[in-house]
Amino acid sequence: MKLLLQNIKLRPSQSEQELIAICSRRLRAPCRYMKILKKSLDARDKSNIHWVYTLECATRHPPMEVPLYPVVRGETPDVYIAGAGPAGLFCALRLLAHGMRPVLLERGKRIEERAQDIDVFCRTGVLDPDSNVQFGEGGAGAFSDGKLNTQTNSPFQREILDTFVHFGAPEEVGYLGKPHIGSDYLKRVVANMREYILSRGGEIRYNACLTDIEVRSGRLQAIFVNGVREEAKLLVLAVGHSARDTFEMLLARGFCMEQKEFAVGVRIEHLQSDIGRAQYGEGYVGLPAADYKLVSHASERAVFSFCMCPGGVVIPSASEEGGVVVNGMSNFLRDGKNANAALVVQVRKQDFSGDSPLAGVEFQRRIERAAYRAAGGNYLAPVQLTGDFLADRESYYFGQVRPTYARGTSFAPVAAYLPPPLVAALKAAIPDMNRRLEGFSAYESVLTGVESRTSSPVRVVRGEDLQAVGCADVYPCGEGCGYAGGISSAAADGIRIAQAIAERYL
Repeated sequence: MKLLLQNIKLRPSQSEQELIAICSRRLRAPCRYMKILKKSLDARDKSNIHWVYTLECATRHPPMEVPLYPVVRGETPDVYIAGAGPAGLFCALRLLAHGMRPVLLERGKRIEERAQDIDVFCRTGVLDPDSNVQFGEGGAGAFSDGKLNTQTNSPFQREILDTFVHFGAPEEVGYLGKPHIGSDYLKRVVANMREYILSRGGEIRYNACLTDIEVRSGRLQAIFVNGVREEAKLLVLAVGHSARDTFEMLLARGFCMEQKEFAVGVRIEHLQSDIGRAQYGEGYVGLPAADYKLVSHASERAVFSFCMCPGGVVIPSASEEGGVVVNGMSNFLRDGKNANAALVVQVRKQDFSGDSPLAGVEFQRRIERAAYRAAGGNYLAPVQLTGDFLADRESYYFGQVRPTYARGTSFAPVAAYLPPPLVAALKAAIPDMNRRLEGFSAYESVLTGVESRTSSPVRVVRGEDLQAVGCADVYPCGEGCGYAGGISSAAADGIRIAQAIAERYL
């Protein structure tokens, strides 16, 4: 006998072992198998906070289901994949399942070496343009909170979660309503994926940058890796949202590209304990680090929180010389003193200078360089207290909230690097958001700039067959090419591309 149980509630103080007893009562027999399908926290009523579960249970353990994919028979060309972020890695995994051989080209280093380069940058300000928070094995998401929730209705979401768990993510990633891996676990997961790809006959090359593409009569003929020509029949472009040199190369080679709207702003930091009180009330215990998601339409531009990192830190995320970029990161336990989130403003195409598909790239670059100058160089980040920002005053001191940006900070107004319309939108939004989250506009909360890499500023146009318009056999993929917005959606697009390629040979 097998049952699906929904809306099962437990208080935070109750053990999940009690779920077995609940299942046994519903089955009217001993429960021999129970699987949590979904778990989410309901904190709408602070006097009655509880977990809500969806369970699958049975009187016997069901047989293990192994997904089967049609395997391509006969000789097939290698599939070159530019980029070993979530799109590239999941594309490679699915190609292997179909019996095809992926060749991953990663301009950066293995994740272990990459972590060392990031540490050097944080301590010394010596930036490796090809090995940093943006570039390297695992992609930009490997040094983040590792959030896996998505607003897309991808049919691959369950597979993606199960794959992450299979390669070492915590079990709860498979069922939490807001799953996150944490940057610490992500490093292990990415390394395990790498070893699996290699063990199945795939190839991964590091310090291998796609520098050019040869197209003849509308079809791919060859690629250039670090300037060296290689014949290639299939190429997946999973280059990530910061591959500006690749975008320039594609435009020069005649690829159809278009501007894409995005958002920029700052990171806002509060004490995590203050966010907990605002979300759970006084005296909360046994609850996860509180998060939030806020949107404001107090001005003509939408302002929203993005990539909220409970108990996390703000990290130096530059990938070009002379520009400051920030991002957020937290480990699995989310046990840091501060909470941080991107607080970003909608950027419209009319904000760009010119009609070039790369005008958004230049917009990002300008504000990153302005932030660098405002803080005095050396990759220090400009900071301002929220209260001073709202009152148009300069900041001179920190209160209880100390910035976590590891490279160091320097007081400078937000207006020194963000354009006036975006500054005005932030000033309208912060008090508006405070009405929904008490303490959000706290005077001593800290604004750190500049958050500029929320998503790709370009789209490499593809057709219904998922191949690049004007260049057959090239597949734009993932967040960098404008088809995803986070780890899960990028992974899903990688799977989708792999399926499309395999179907050509079935």
